[in-house]
Amino acid sequence: MASTSPGYGITIRVDGPASAQPVSEITQAILAAGASITALDVVESVLDRVVIDVTCDAVDAEHAEAITAALSENKNLNVRKVSDRTFLLHLGGKIEIASKVPLKTRDDLSRAYTPGVARISQAIAKDPSDLRRLTIKRNTVAVVTDGSAVLGLGNIGPGAALPVMEGKAALFKRFADVDAWPVCLDTQDVDEIVRTVQIIAPVYGGINLEDISAPRCFEIEARLRDLLDIPVFHDDQHGTAIVVLAALTNALKLVKKDLKSTKIVLSGVGAAGTAVARLLVAKGATNIIGFDKDGLVFEDKGDEDPMRKWFVTNCSPGTFRGDIHAAMKDADVFIGVSAPNVLNEDDIKSMAKGAIVFALANPDPEIDPALARKHAAVVATGRSDQPNQINNVLAFPGIFRGLLDAHITKITDKMLVLAAEAIASCVSDEQLNANFIVPSVFDLNVVQKVAASVKKS
Repeated sequence: MASTSPGYGITIRVDGPASAQPVSEITQAILAAGASITALDVVESVLDRVVIDVTCDAVDAEHAEAITAALSENKNLNVRKVSDRTFLLHLGGKIEIASKVPLKTRDDLSRAYTPGVARISQAIAKDPSDLRRLTIKRNTVAVVTDGSAVLGLGNIGPGAALPVMEGKAALFKRFADVDAWPVCLDTQDVDEIVRTVQIIAPVYGGINLEDISAPRCFEIEARLRDLLDIPVFHDDQHGTAIVVLAALTNALKLVKKDLKSTKIVLSGVGAAGTAVARLLVAKGATNIIGFDKDGLVFEDKGDEDPMRKWFVTNCSPGTFRGDIHAAMKDADVFIGVSAPNVLNEDDIKSMAKGAIVFALANPDPEIDPALARKHAAVVATGRSDQPNQINNVLAFPGIFRGLLDAHITKITDKMLVLAAEAIASCVSDEQLNANFIVPSVFDLNVVQKVAASVKKS
């Protein structure tokens, strides 16, 4: 059975006769169902009955239902209520607006609002550069999506994308003290998205594009960068690429290989995959063989996609025309940003000695990490319940902290490479091992080092 996850945590309220030892009965039933118990509390005890709240992590939603069913089948137990801890966390949303100034007296109101605020508006009208200094613009980012490529869920629309954007905004605040706000657009028309972001841009110090499908995301990003005087960062591309390069830098250091001489197989030549390849090439990679849903990427389809053109030009597989299984033979590195179960155990077994496998499809990776670890020296995934999580939160908070602090308006490949090097440097030689190639997302040094690298660039 796959690993349990807090993302599928449930709390079940159960009661049973005191004489039947309900705590023991509950524990046995849940462990037999393959769940992980994280808390167990007796909330009420009377002469003949005991009421218990038990919290456990499941593998998925179906597993959570199976756990509840297992408890219900026990004649000594009565399931009163089941609470999904993830849904409870989202009730009413995850973020809010709070005032930074006191509003307790008439004097407070006079300064924060009318008549005093008119003086601030006049100052900005006279000198537009005061906008950053005197408003939230100096520390605020718009997290913009059209809901067309949300996580691994696909085109689910702007409303369904909102919980993800809220989470992104919460991460911005928690890790870099950046005030971010979700902007979920009910359109997937490139012109409408570009124009909408352009006309709301005066409020924000930066734009974080999120979960917009390829190839439209490339055009949207490029056009906004030309139009706006604030930085535009597409996290699915650049955030992923930065953390992959950081992790691969340390993984190669561990297995004593040089990026310039490694054979890399890339599954998923979309927004993330192309950005990963671009950064690897900028750092010195010379042998990348890419695959998308149609197979080997070796020629331009004539669809005017500039990023595909770049990939074909810079990551040509030479004379190789086989499938991904053939490409894996003697490969040093596999990077997957595609779909579940692309590889099998034999593919990993056929790789070169000291193989590195980054199976990053979420929530189900390109190969079971447990199978990959049987033959690869280093394995990373996109999951928080596995070691070596390639998590964009290592990159984007520090990137924007540096961009906002230094008033930088344009993002360059050099900046992204320096950010990756900063993340990699947060793992010391003494810490580096097969299960620790990237720092913890809670490492306070990460945001500081990444922000400093951005300012340096």
